[in-house]
Amino acid sequence: MATDGEPGRRRRCCAQDTPAAPAGAAKVADPRGDSDGPRRGSLCERHCAAINNAQADLGELGCHLHRPRGTPATSTPSCCQQHSEEVCESCVVKTTLTAENAVEANKLSNNYKFGFKKWKSHVTARPWEDRSEIVKELYSDLNIIRASGGSSLTCGNVLYLLLFGWWLSLLYVLVAAVMFITVMGAPYGRLCWDLAGYFLWPFGKVIQKVEVPKSPQASEASVGESSALLGGPTALRWRPRCWVGTGYWHHASTAVWLCLGYPLLALAHGLVCVAAWLLIVLIPVAKLSARAASRVLLLPPRRLLVRRLRMTEVPLEGEVILCCYRAANPYYYKYAVDGINVFAVNLLPLVLVTLVLGYVDSPNRLTGSAVKFTLALLSIMPLSYYIGMAIASISAQSNFAVGAVVNATFGSITELTFYITALIKGSREGNRCYAEVVKSALTGTLVGCVLFVPGLCMVIGGIRHQEQRFNSRSAGVSSALLFLSVGGVFAPTLFSKVYGKLVCGECHNVTQNPLGHYLCHNCHFDLMDNNGTLYYSHVQPLVYTVSILLPAAYLIGLFFTLKTHTHIYDIHISDCHMPGHHHSAVVHWSRWRALVILLLSTLCMSACADLATEHISPILTNSTISQYFIGVTVLAMVPELPEIVNGIQFALQNNLSLSIEIGNCIAVQVCMLQIPILVLFTIFYPTNFTLIFSDLHVYASMFSVVLMNYIFMDGKCDYFQGTVLVMVYFILLAVYFFAPSPSGC
Repeated sequence: MATDGEPGRRRRCCAQDTPAAPAGAAKVADPRGDSDGPRRGSLCERHCAAINNAQADLGELGCHLHRPRGTPATSTPSCCQQHSEEVCESCVVKTTLTAENAVEANKLSNNYKFGFKKWKSHVTARPWEDRSEIVKELYSDLNIIRASGGSSLTCGNVLYLLLFGWWLSLLYVLVAAVMFITVMGAPYGRLCWDLAGYFLWPFGKVIQKVEVPKSPQASEASVGESSALLGGPTALRWRPRCWVGTGYWHHASTAVWLCLGYPLLALAHGLVCVAAWLLIVLIPVAKLSARAASRVLLLPPRRLLVRRLRMTEVPLEGEVILCCYRAANPYYYKYAVDGINVFAVNLLPLVLVTLVLGYVDSPNRLTGSAVKFTLALLSIMPLSYYIGMAIASISAQSNFAVGAVVNATFGSITELTFYITALIKGSREGNRCYAEVVKSALTGTLVGCVLFVPGLCMVIGGIRHQEQRFNSRSAGVSSALLFLSVGGVFAPTLFSKVYGKLVCGECHNVTQNPLGHYLCHNCHFDLMDNNGTLYYSHVQPLVYTVSILLPAAYLIGLFFTLKTHTHIYDIHISDCHMPGHHHSAVVHWSRWRALVILLLSTLCMSACADLATEHISPILTNSTISQYFIGVTVLAMVPELPEIVNGIQFALQNNLSLSIEIGNCIAVQVCMLQIPILVLFTIFYPTNFTLIFSDLHVYASMFSVVLMNYIFMDGKCDYFQGTVLVMVYFILLAVYFFAPSPSGC
């Protein structure tokens, strides 16, 4: 942390007193010349505000202004006005982070470190008072009466009526009829009749608990009735009212209700709850159904009152059990359960279905290979999220060495698991198509992370921000490593083009002249001429040499950026905290819990990758689409979807530097870590994988890297430049789509 006594750090007054930015903020100041002239006014000594390059992390970024120790609480206005255009020297490349606690600040700092996984979501619980009103409404319970609810006729409410309301109301009417027929269940019949009207259109209505004379035992039983509802505020443990009190359990009507009425309605509400939860935007309906099944239907009918809410009756007397105004809320994509995004929570059962269906139904009696391949591929997405969350949690709660080891070990585990399983299956079957698919996936990941990921982030971020700036120096380091890695990866391919023997499968004389022109098909450079002398004596040693040099260059890049030239990613953890921030961290996942989840997710990832490679063969052989296209699109980009989402979120908050670094880091890891690991794996387990790529892969990769560096030269961009990158990416996809499949596949 920078202090006044730091050598070589000169600060100048750069702006008048401004409010401190919110927590979790980070900005990078753009340099403006201030090396000339003496230092003026110690009262104006303070950190400069971020001016040009707004790099927002978690939406609230700023270079916070705070005075050095020992300075007066006030300063002369004329001094700040006189030097308002000057920027302190220490803010040239400094990124100041302010977070709710030390763990969160460590996570933010890791986002700017080369080689560390960039993670957007919080790894600690945010203070409730620091959250926006929109987020607070997501976690609120359905027992709050508002002063003005507005019109209840909304699209979401109508959608509830069409999907759930009408048949749920009809079911209550049928249950009411059954209760009336039994005579003893008549009280519950009247309750079901009232609830039929409520669940047909519950908006603007309220279910209250009516106070009735009770015995002392019943009074004690009524203490602590409030219960948490799907992530709501924690409350006392719930106990059914009909099981306590003055012998109410022995009433015949209760027995009839629990046997004939409640099970059917509870099942219906359970189905509604699951369906609404999976739709995400209808999570309020899920909360409504869960509260109805767990609370409303287990209360005695005489203690429930269903009525329409009028604004003149606010506040109501008695406890409000249910009060719902909106069935849908589009902001529920922000909802999290124990720090896990709701999308990842909903996709987790898909992993279980995939594993059970894949290994139990081996003969494909229930579903075909195409369905199992699709399910296995979709299951990789939530597992990638859990692996990323676990890595970020462990890194944020550990020292730098542990974080670096975890990121290097598990950072590419998703892709490597699929590639290795595919190569093993291809080696067992003697099918070289699997090796070609792996090469296509590697190239697709490289091209996608160089063109599509930063381009999409520029377009989406440019819609909100007219021009975005980023740290060109840090991007330059990644670009230099990317140039080096691409040159190293494709060096054996270029070597084979120069010294290999061109062999063609079929040639035709188009001029009917022996000395005329010949048209040849399926031509390639043969490296196995003369018993493979060229390959084993020249190409293979070159491949091994490149596979050693590339990881060494990666380690040098880590040492350069994290040790000797840390000013490129100069991260400053500010000691200025916003009022109301809590410095004690309440982590979502402890280190041991994160480690267990990381290992379990890795095992599930291996199983899903095995299923994907097991059932990809019919798709490769029966599909009319080129294997190149399948590799560079589906197999390459699906595992990177969590990273793409993180990049988009960073770009929306004007933190384009991290969006670009996400793509660059993945591309560098593909060339400098994943490919050398695959080459090393082939030494111990021989496969058909060789570091010789097709011409299409070479040209697409090199052109993408050159174009990316041209776009990133000036350190600023807009949505037009992002559109160029995305369009070039789609043009390359069109080339792969119409390209013929690799020979032999």
